[in-house]
Amino acid sequence: MSTDARAPDPTADLAPARTAVHAASGSRLGASHPRQEGPTDLRLVPPALAAWATAALMLDASPVWTAGMAVACLAVAGVLLVVGRGGAREGHAGVSGREAVPGQGPVPGRDAVPGRDAVRGQGSAAGRFARAHRPARLTWPRTAVAAVLLCVAAAAVSAGLHGADLRRGPVPGLARQYATVTAEVEVSSDPRLSRPRVRGDHMGPTSVLFNAEVRRVEEADGTAVVTRAPVLVIVDGGREVSETVDEEPEVSETVNGASRPSGDRRSPWMELLPSTRLRVTARLAPALADGDRIAAVLRVRGPAVPEVVGEPSAAQRLAGRLRAGLREATDGLPADARALLPGLVVGDTSRITPELDEAFKETDLAHTLAVSGSNLTIILALLIGPPGMAQLVERRGIAPRLGISLRTTALLGGGLTLAFVIVCRPDPSVLRAAACGAVALLALATGRRRSLIPALATAVLLLVLYDPWLARSYGFLLSVLATGALLTLAPRWSAALRRRRVPPRWAEVLAAAAAAQALCAPVVAVLSARVSLVAVPCNLLAEFAIAPATVLGFAALATAPFAMPVAKVLAWCASWPTRWIADVARTGAALPGAGVDWPGSWTGAALLALATVVVLLAGRRLSRHPWWGGVCAVLLVLVVVQPPPLTRVVTGWPPPGWRFAMCDVGQGDATVLAAGEGTGVVVDAGPDPTLVDRCLRTLGITRIPLVVLTHFHADHVAGLPGVLRGREVGAIETTGHEEPPDQVEFVHREAAARRIPVTRAAAGEERRTGALSWQVLWPPPHPALAPDGPNDASVTLLVRSAGLRLLLLGDLEPPAQRALLRSPAGALLGGVDVLKVAHHGSAYQDPELIRRAAPRLALISCGADNPYGHPAPSTVAALRAQGAVVLRTDEDGALAVAGTGAELRVAGD
Repeated sequence: MSTDARAPDPTADLAPARTAVHAASGSRLGASHPRQEGPTDLRLVPPALAAWATAALMLDASPVWTAGMAVACLAVAGVLLVVGRGGAREGHAGVSGREAVPGQGPVPGRDAVPGRDAVRGQGSAAGRFARAHRPARLTWPRTAVAAVLLCVAAAAVSAGLHGADLRRGPVPGLARQYATVTAEVEVSSDPRLSRPRVRGDHMGPTSVLFNAEVRRVEEADGTAVVTRAPVLVIVDGGREVSETVDEEPEVSETVNGASRPSGDRRSPWMELLPSTRLRVTARLAPALADGDRIAAVLRVRGPAVPEVVGEPSAAQRLAGRLRAGLREATDGLPADARALLPGLVVGDTSRITPELDEAFKETDLAHTLAVSGSNLTIILALLIGPPGMAQLVERRGIAPRLGISLRTTALLGGGLTLAFVIVCRPDPSVLRAAACGAVALLALATGRRRSLIPALATAVLLLVLYDPWLARSYGFLLSVLATGALLTLAPRWSAALRRRRVPPRWAEVLAAAAAAQALCAPVVAVLSARVSLVAVPCNLLAEFAIAPATVLGFAALATAPFAMPVAKVLAWCASWPTRWIADVARTGAALPGAGVDWPGSWTGAALLALATVVVLLAGRRLSRHPWWGGVCAVLLVLVVVQPPPLTRVVTGWPPPGWRFAMCDVGQGDATVLAAGEGTGVVVDAGPDPTLVDRCLRTLGITRIPLVVLTHFHADHVAGLPGVLRGREVGAIETTGHEEPPDQVEFVHREAAARRIPVTRAAAGEERRTGALSWQVLWPPPHPALAPDGPNDASVTLLVRSAGLRLLLLGDLEPPAQRALLRSPAGALLGGVDVLKVAHHGSAYQDPELIRRAAPRLALISCGADNPYGHPAPSTVAALRAQGAVVLRTDEDGALAVAGTGAELRVAGD
């Protein structure tokens, strides 16, 4: 057939527009552009959201409810599909027979047009184009509702099956009986350490935790039952040797095919790989909370070495070797880089100290310590090109430079993704990161951000059906929100910034950080009960270092098994951007106004979302008035930085001329003696680094000539990292009674990491700094009898400051208090102005000491609703009987004493 004889093309009038699109792209294949796309396709969003909600609700449902919901949804969906199909046939028949209607003229867009029959007969591309762009029929809502119901049914079935795993088999019943069993378990996650917690005056033991599945359990009668129940395994005392993350490595030893320093020794329990099978004797207990994805808690006591009955899989051994190689490659790096680089690359946070972890949480940088979609995005961008080239047909990655075809490039990308999942472990969080990271990369690499919403919805739908427990995961929610922000809000905000003459790269980065923060902040507030005011600037500053650190870290990971010297060089190069990220986190967290407390509930999240909308609307208006925008920016900086003079004027804290401050650190002690502008002597550090650091920041303390630790109980020394954080510290002075050993080791380790000398206090020692002087009254250098525990060895100080006399008793108990009265120092105790009451105001006080001291003001540091009943009513009554004004931190908050001699003033924070 000749060209002239062909049927007319109904799309001919579209040719100029389509030609223009192709010409603008610079390629015959054309290029996608957000402005040339149609409306966003949201058809998959309702099914994904419906499946998400159903999975979250049905995990705890009974089988009857699960089956009923699935059957009902399938029945209604089937009816809708059948009715919709019948309606479609009738509609088509009506269109076919409309010419027979008398008196009805042709309807534009619906009746015959020249050549239409020929087009239909050919089944040509033009015909397919016309049908694709035909106005939607009125039957589409039925199909959409049917699709939602089908997804709900699938999610209900999947959630029901996964939820049944928690109720199936003998494990749940044995857990309710707290039975001791011998079981065979398969490790399903990397072991991790519990976070140290202060319990009273001692630090709670650190345990090894990991998720596992019970595959076989022996009951009391000796019968073995094969089962499959997810459990949380807690190994008490499983960590025999602490990780010395701040010390340089010494000798190396081989573990899992890779050597590591002896200074980094870990318990054999920490070396377990996923898929390893163990035989354990443990006590079962019910799950810690309702809604957990575990059937029971398996608490193991005793063995220092696990009994392995099944080796891990080949893939997990390879992943373990790679991860161990990365750890070895980072040995010898500075402490922050040594801890952070494995976390940035493969999510290995075993070396992250609580102090550094807190800094990352305070600045909302904690997502960099977990495996996220950005890790995969960065690696795949090397293969197909940087996001900045998204709108060009020819990519500038490694693949086109090597002449690799598109299909081969896709296969290589899939291989990289699979390797990423294996090395970072196929945990649900890693699978979530792989799916959402691939979506984000595809959006950035193709420039079709709007059309990638269905891809994100598909990823959510498939992941929720695969693992319904993700529906209750805050991490999954944050990942989806962040990815959605990059696909929807970020492009619009970036375009708006470019219109205001912001450079394109800066506009893209700023828009991405702001959009992700706007959507994720309400959820983060639910988790932390705090809103970070420095999250966006800190993420912007860290953004430029994450990519090089990740790329170099993965290069070190890949080369470590074959060329360790090369891997060490690559790790050293990666340490520079890694240290920058750590410095950004520490600096941001150290700012006085880095964050504000916020209600940690969904009501608080709704309030924060409303506040975010208000701020965005106000910011949009302020962008038209640069001067007002500048004023608001300066005010925000002042709120975050909080210069001490301005803070003192606005809040009245600390009061002018303050001499002594008692920080509110809960059930513990932390006090400060003013020694000049920005300078203070700190006596005890309290139980929580964050609380004491916050107190010192509000007091404006940046230089500490001496830290006095009265004794080594955890409620007095566990907060030491917060005291040392970002401050110049001259020395640490402690008691000579070094008990308990673990806290003594902790103090010396913290001091050694910062090269701070540690000395011992002894009675008779006198010191002075500026107008502040003090004398050590207790303990004696050579006591006749060993102290009855650490409390009786507390360093006791008599302080003189601007005419005030202060007596700080530590945690002295009656035996030591009476010995102090009998000592030569007892003559100095009369008529003090301020008494720091011993041992949080407990009932164990010597009445004679209270009478001899006769304080005008008695201060007690204790936690609200503490289980010890501190302060004791008898102690408070005895102090008041001597004419003392009694104040306590659990009711009055932080306290500051000012004045000289006869004039004594007290202010509360």
